[in-house]
Amino acid sequence: MRAETLDSREQNGFRSYDKRLEPIAAKVLAGERLDFNDGIALYGSTDVLAVGWLANHVRERMHGDVTYFNVNRHINPTNVCVAACKLCAFGRKKGDPAGYTMALEEAWETAASGYSEAVTEFHIVGGLHPDLPLEYFLDLVRGLKQRFPKVHIKAFTMVEVAYLARRAKLSIEETLVKFREAGVDSMPGGGAEIFAARVRSIICDHKIDGEEWLETARLAHKLGFKTNATMLYGHIENDEDRVDHLLKLRALQDETGGFQTFIPLAFHPENTPLDHLPVTTGLTDIRQIAVSRLLLDNFAHIKAYWQMLTPKIAQISLRFGADDLDGTVVEEKIYHDAGATTPQGMTRKELCRLITEAGRVPVERDTLYHAVTRTEDSFTVAV
Repeated sequence: MRAETLDSREQNGFRSYDKRLEPIAAKVLAGERLDFNDGIALYGSTDVLAVGWLANHVRERMHGDVTYFNVNRHINPTNVCVAACKLCAFGRKKGDPAGYTMALEEAWETAASGYSEAVTEFHIVGGLHPDLPLEYFLDLVRGLKQRFPKVHIKAFTMVEVAYLARRAKLSIEETLVKFREAGVDSMPGGGAEIFAARVRSIICDHKIDGEEWLETARLAHKLGFKTNATMLYGHIENDEDRVDHLLKLRALQDETGGFQTFIPLAFHPENTPLDHLPVTTGLTDIRQIAVSRLLLDNFAHIKAYWQMLTPKIAQISLRFGADDLDGTVVEEKIYHDAGATTPQGMTRKELCRLITEAGRVPVERDTLYHAVTRTEDSFTVAV
């Protein structure tokens, strides 16, 4: 049996000095699902290049050399938040001089400003404001749809939906239906952080718990929303917490098929109550991308979020399992408030250069991963 495994590995080009990776490699090359113990071994292996080789094998089996990006615009309508999460540098309490809340006209103007290329997506997330009613957010979306009918609206995390439902005295499902009727097309994956209760009680005890996040996503998928999923790593979690988080996402994806993309988010401790913690290293970042690709076998896409990773690490990640670099973004606030020093936006040309230099083929997409073809003054989407 061991000889067959070795022959298979040699035939496929896999090499590693870490013997723990041998049975994992055999599973990966045979297209078999990895388990919890495999995940722990992947995080614990010192042979990160071998882990990356396996992740790249899966990535190329699924996507070849294609790397996706989109032209999007981030809108953060308010940073006023009732929560006091230790992981957050973005939120401000009501009355804080640094707090802000956009009037609807201001939010609509923000959507239209600052970028010459036609966006295909508005990405909307914000704080849990103690006073803004559900109707404010519904009107925000309605106004965007009226002004930009061709732009896909990806809006409101599971945390925001659950909070607004509670304030409006509606069920999660009723709230999601209202958002759908207003014009929300899909949902981002933020707020998942780490599902482990021990960790969550320390870093974000004011938010819904992990099971509530998963249940909200389940209901969103039931109603036809495609959503993303995230994991915040590099703070007080351990390898067991990370594997547990990934496998819970994988189980829900088996059930609903509603997740489009997984985005590992590196924790930025600067300007947070956890600023005594070190920042993640590049090695940690590319390993997280690789392990995500290997464990999440039912997720079509793994995103290297360049705003957090830096463009350089994001480029390397394209050889460690990632097939998506996110988008042009324009004025990202949440992670830059936490000390991110990356540019707040990037042009299509710059993103294409990053991808091409990594030996990959750039493909512009819309939110649902349909290819976008541009002419000088317009774009079409291949559905």
